[in-house]
Amino acid sequence: MSTILIIDDDDQLRASFEKLLKEEGYRVETAPSGETGLKRIEALPPDLVILDMRLPGINGLETFKRINALDPKLPVIIMTAFGTTETAIEATKMGAFDYILKPFDIPEMLDVIRKALDAARFMHSPVEMNAAPDNTSREGLVGRSKPMQDIYKAIGRVSPTNATVLIRGESGTGKELVARAIYQHSLRADKPFLVINCVAIPENLLESELFGYEKGAFTGANHRRVGKIEQANRGTVFLDEIGDMPSSIQAKILRLLQEKSIERLGGRDTIPVDVRIIAATNRDLEGALSEGRFREDLYYRLKVVTIALPPLRERDGDIPLLSEYFLARAAADFAMDNPGISKEAISTLSDYSWPGNVREIKNTLQKALIFNRGAPVGPEEIAQAISNADLNTAKGLEFSEKAIYRWVQEALTTKGTENLFESCMDRFAAILVGEALNLTGGNRSRAAKLLGLSRPTLHAKIDKYGLKFETSVSNPSSKT
Repeated sequence: MSTILIIDDDDQLRASFEKLLKEEGYRVETAPSGETGLKRIEALPPDLVILDMRLPGINGLETFKRINALDPKLPVIIMTAFGTTETAIEATKMGAFDYILKPFDIPEMLDVIRKALDAARFMHSPVEMNAAPDNTSREGLVGRSKPMQDIYKAIGRVSPTNATVLIRGESGTGKELVARAIYQHSLRADKPFLVINCVAIPENLLESELFGYEKGAFTGANHRRVGKIEQANRGTVFLDEIGDMPSSIQAKILRLLQEKSIERLGGRDTIPVDVRIIAATNRDLEGALSEGRFREDLYYRLKVVTIALPPLRERDGDIPLLSEYFLARAAADFAMDNPGISKEAISTLSDYSWPGNVREIKNTLQKALIFNRGAPVGPEEIAQAISNADLNTAKGLEFSEKAIYRWVQEALTTKGTENLFESCMDRFAAILVGEALNLTGGNRSRAAKLLGLSRPTLHAKIDKYGLKFETSVSNPSSKT
């Protein structure tokens, strides 16, 4: 459960905000002043700070400076009134995650909080290279095949440089993990790391998200906003799915790489920035070049260093390691015993082509564990998960009912437990909640609506089942 610290001298606002965030499933601490907030951060660092600009004693900007000195990677969201907007902008240029105007829109604030916590996880969660199969304490790149050994060497060589890196590979091969590993082993590891998914943000919003805008740049631009690139100054920006970036924005990224400067939307001032760019794509960039969909000059600027991730079908010998690793992680995530996996199941896994790559084998092992009955995972459970013949993806109601009945009968006829009913219902609920989150890209509001649950109930179930899921970057102005 993530911990959020609210620093604000308004007692009523702190109380109402605390109640709201607790209902959303967060642990909340509060402080009425910057001095008190700093003491709490030193005693027990939170995952996120929400900071008001107007405070008694040391003001919000000075408080932010001291927070930033304590932990430059601790995300801080600024709350500000129009009268202190320029101060909030100054804090954002110094590394604050974002700022929200009072009175704030609750869905917008919750969306910014979710993004800030995602950013904190990217910056603080170490990525283990050549992780041991039984090491589930951190996310890892797993594999001892020659292609993976080459990847580890490339990460080690490029990380301590400031070179631009282009990561290529099919969907599900682990491009984001490689980007995070490069960042965490880089000379900028104590500075911001911001992720922008170029395909998840609409074209008309992507430019302002990246470069910011000046007051009056477009309808609704009531004040200046600092973009993510300027905000990440001295840090690293990961441009995921850059092959889908609109050509109009490609030109601005080229200028950034060439001249180390940007212009805000609607502005004329040239703003110097020092950021390292890591980009990733699963697209055929050479084909996009020939069709005029991707700039040739940007292509060569990006591929100063290229790391090509192999598809899983080309990683001979890595299937057993990946299977043990993801089974152990799934058991830890679901708070279940790890039953192990049989040699026959490993053989079944090795015979499959894995079009979804590492992400697919991870999901397959999660499904197999959920329906497992305590014995080592066998080939039947693997075949069932791969062929989508289980409850999650059954193609017809009649077939899915048969699958449910078969699973229930097997659970009842094997050695039962005192809490068999609760155990079965929990496994079913974990699947249902997990699939709703997957379908909504991790958006908890939409998942709760899809399930017919309140958000607090959904959060309670996420915590109960230890569910972890990937969130997609959403429209920054959308209401969740």
